[in-house]
Amino acid sequence: MIKKDILYNEFKKHGGVLKTSELNAIGLSSRQIKKLLDDNVITKIKRGYYELSDNIYPEEIIIARLFPQAVIFLESALMYYGYTDRIPSAWQIAVDRDSEKSQYKIDYPLIEPFYLEPKFLKIGLNTIQVEGVAIKIFDRDRTICDVLRYENKLEREVFSNAIKRYVNDHNKNVRKLFEYAEIFNIKKKVQTYIGVWL
Repeated sequence: MIKKDILYNEFKKHGGVLKTSELNAIGLSSRQIKKLLDDNVITKIKRGYYELSDNIYPEEIIIARLFPQAVIFLESALMYYGYTDRIPSAWQIAVDRDSEKSQYKIDYPLIEPFYLEPKFLKIGLNTIQVEGVAIKIFDRDRTICDVLRYENKLEREVFSNAIKRYVNDHNKNVRKLFEYAEIFNIKKKVQTYIGVWL
């Protein structure tokens, strides 16, 4: 059986998540993987993906490893930028509307996928590093456009807090906000909710 420190290092190198093929590559057979599962050393996240049972990795790292094309979205992005104090019940992620829907049916971490047109996944795309793992997130100006677009999906307090905090944020880029608003056809909405404060 493989040494525990080799296994732990391998998980660490890959942001806490390993695929079956990656476990095979370090010399583990399917029988050995099953034994690690039975001994509660590793846990299956979804078919072909595993994490250490005493996992201490942030959930966003696991999401980035499971769904490299997904983008942290809406309330989850608001939380990152400090525009809300409310922790969403599930990680909201933007994904390609043509991607296989069944892959997002996982027990952990809890995710809520939003299916967008592929062209909209590139607008305002940003990358942040969490413990050395690259995670996709929309920038703050795009996130506020999403707040305005999905207003009916948000609680009133979350919506108005996000707008207020964005207006007071020194890192906002109003020019970008209006560029995105043009693309998403919400210029009037931006003018109504944010224009009055600028």
